[in-house]
Amino acid sequence: MYRINRQTYLDFLIRNKDRQIIKVVSGIRRCGKSTLFEIYRDWLLANGIESSQLIFINFEELNFEHLTDYRELYSHLRPLLLPDRMNYIFLDEIQHVEQFERVVDSLFIQKNVDIYITGSNAWFMSGELATLLTGRYVELQMLPLSFAEYSEGMAVQGNRLPRRELFDCYLRDSSFPYALQLTGSEKDILEYLRGIYSSVLLKDVVTRQRIADVMMLEDVIKFVFDNIGSLLSSTKVANTLTSSGRKVDSRTVEKYLQGLMDSLLIYQVKRYDIKGRQYLASLEKYYMADLGMRQLLLSNKRRPDLEHLLENVVYLELLRRGCQIYMGQMPGGEVDFVAQYGASVTYYQAAASVMDERTLERELAPLQKIRDNYPKVLLTLDDIIVNRDYDGIRHVNVLDWLMGSETRYSNFQPAGEW
Repeated sequence: MYRINRQTYLDFLIRNKDRQIIKVVSGIRRCGKSTLFEIYRDWLLANGIESSQLIFINFEELNFEHLTDYRELYSHLRPLLLPDRMNYIFLDEIQHVEQFERVVDSLFIQKNVDIYITGSNAWFMSGELATLLTGRYVELQMLPLSFAEYSEGMAVQGNRLPRRELFDCYLRDSSFPYALQLTGSEKDILEYLRGIYSSVLLKDVVTRQRIADVMMLEDVIKFVFDNIGSLLSSTKVANTLTSSGRKVDSRTVEKYLQGLMDSLLIYQVKRYDIKGRQYLASLEKYYMADLGMRQLLLSNKRRPDLEHLLENVVYLELLRRGCQIYMGQMPGGEVDFVAQYGASVTYYQAAASVMDERTLERELAPLQKIRDNYPKVLLTLDDIIVNRDYDGIRHVNVLDWLMGSETRYSNFQPAGEW
């Protein structure tokens, strides 16, 4: 089976090898965290590390179920450590271990231990470990395949479609790595996605949030999936569901949305007032970790327009590139994304096509109102009239942009204020 290298993520691990700092890899289930560890272990073996120096435990394997007690885990690991060599410890899906941070902290103080851990939820880094190890860990936030990685995988398997057709498959099928092997069979892809969705829903949301009304949770999920890229609030979701006969209050919806974000199934984008330089408290947008999930749950419903699908892809790509992302609010218009990277900011507008003059004017208008000197980019699927400059606004083909790397990826370093 061909393994996509995920070179950017691999470089992150190589860069931090042997540093006395804990390497944390987070991401939605089945996005490739375990495979990344396999690729990295192969790299270590090819670069002078012996197999006896590697310790790997996946806590979702039944063989290791007894190690989900932190005392048992530590008792298991301690005798395996070689006293005169560096020990590379990989703890996969560590959120299954109660008080795992105590084990990690005890291992961390050993001079000859290099620790790598993964988890499938945002909340596993929001508690004791983050507090206890402030300044002593770096986090890599993994996502399913980018369009560039998806294209590579398809090419290796002999699927050399024209680039635009390939992008349509990327939007329709799934960006989870294993789904590449199922391409061509919509039924198999949907069955695979159903398994991921069920695991995320039951293990990472229902159990964690102690949710009793699973049907209501699924109604909230379907509503959000049906409205990706639209301005939403917990009150708006609650009112809409209530008016359709599914009575729910905004606090319950807010709890469900937080659970979905913690599971890394969806991402929230807050609004930023560009002119007033302040964050806005009400109304957010939501995007999905994988668009195939939408096909799974809403196959008989209307599809969102291509604009919102494109926005979703652009958002995830900016996330991969290490940006903090907001929706820009301007008087009389919106900027799809304000992407902050370190001290730099770039404004992005995404549209399927601006071949129509009125559409071009509409998409350019919010960017033209911004008076600072940060870069402004219009991304479209157009193959012609691109690579133009409209008074400082660059018009770029989005597929060219997705296949490149406009900023270096650096997910572990938070950006500062601008």
